Amino acid sequence: MLENISLEALYEKCLDLLLTFGPKFILALIVLFVGWWVVGKVSRAIEVTLEKMKIEHGLRGFLSSLASVILKILLIISAASMIGVETTSFIAMLGAAGLAVGMALQGSLSNFAGGVLILFFKPFKVGDVIEAQGHMGKVVDIQIFVTVLLTYDNQKIIIPNGSLSNGTVKNLFCEEKRRIDIEFGISYGDDIHKARRVLMQVMENYDLIINEPEPTVHVSQHGDSHVGMLVWAWVDSENYWPAYFGLYERVKDAFDAEDITIPFPQRDVHIQQ
Repeated sequence: MLENISLEALYEKCLDLLLTFGPKFILALIVLFVGWWVVGKVSRAIEVTLEKMKIEHGLRGFLSSLASVILKILLIISAASMIGVETTSFIAMLGAAGLAVGMALQGSLSNFAGGVLILFFKPFKVGDVIEAQGHMGKVVDIQIFVTVLLTYDNQKIIIPNGSLSNGTVKNLFCEEKRRIDIEFGISYGDDIHKARRVLMQVMENYDLIINEPEPTVHVSQHGDSHVGMLVWAWVDSENYWPAYFGLYERVKDAFDAEDITIPFPQRDVHIQQ
């Protein structure tokens, strides 16, 4: 008899809870699923709008991702409040969880802060060629936590933004012009004035080298086996590498034509008996 009463009371209690919270729970689930879909659409719409406003690609991705995270958090809080969860306690719980996660993910938060600094101060942007953390490549994406580089040999390098914001970054092609610095060695028996004239002629006849600022040649060192002739030549930034390698080829041909020797390292050994 007591067992029947207990089961009947339990059944009535469950039925009462189901009737009370069931519709709210179902409605909250519907709101959550539909809202999640809407958040995705809104995030994509934000990115499209920012693209039409000609906002930088990296900044577009960052802002749309940030908006998506904020909207999803608000959606979860709204769905929880629909089934009777106290919003204030829920927010407090999220805050405590956020603090715990923050302590555990200090490195990730550093990368997040670094991403914000990079996108705000813009030491480089998508499309720039940079050298950082021992790597050089073209910036193809600036995300919230990492920056993605593509090297000249088609390798993808992923660098944490915290390292970039706290380290040295060399932006190689941020200016319209860039100077090529190459030292060519000639023999001690060669005429440095003749070598200078030959080098100047090579640069004057090279269409990738610009005349303003004008190219110059300097005697840079007296080495163990050569005299260093330092060439400074200005080029448009997009022509830097073609001009750099092309200059080596043209100088070698010109030196050969003028009988100017490019010496190899050598050492005199005196044997005493």
